Amino acid sequence: MKKVGIVMGSDSDLPIVQKATDLLKSLGIPYEAHVYSAHRTPAEAKAFAENARSAGFGVIIAAAGMAAHLAGALAANTTLPVIGIPCKSSQLDGIDALLSTVQMPSGIPVATVAIDGGANAALLAAEILAVTDAELAARLDAKRRADAEKVLEKDKTISERL
Repeated sequence: MKKVGIVMGSDSDLPIVQKATDLLKSLGIPYEAHVYSAHRTPAEAKAFAENARSAGFGVIIAAAGMAAHLAGALAANTTLPVIGIPCKSSQLDGIDALLSTVQMPSGIPVATVAIDGGANAALLAAEILAVTDAELAARLDAKRRADAEKVLEKDKTISERL
């Protein structure tokens, strides 16, 4: 199975990345996580992206706040799918990161999830890998069924209560 590469621009993004790693673990997907900055360690970020395919990665998740150029910087150096997680900051509640992540120029796409959307980034990465992995696709189907059951149980509880 291909791995998921996770790059965060700062260790302050770890709580958001943790949501992604927890979900990847639950689905049995191998991953590596690193801290590389598009601005402070551009050579390391570039090297990671350039070598990701040969290192066994199938998709990259990039989490960054504020200017949030990390996902774009990685995407510029690989043709692997890159999923950006814009992280909330104290200045603009993550809107700056969202716009920086989603507004990529033509030719360098970055899939973007919601602000602080670590879980959805992991699910999208899993869905990308599941295109060629039937066992992973079955695990995703089972997760969806389990999630639906939880909602239906809550519906039943609320209906009985009201």
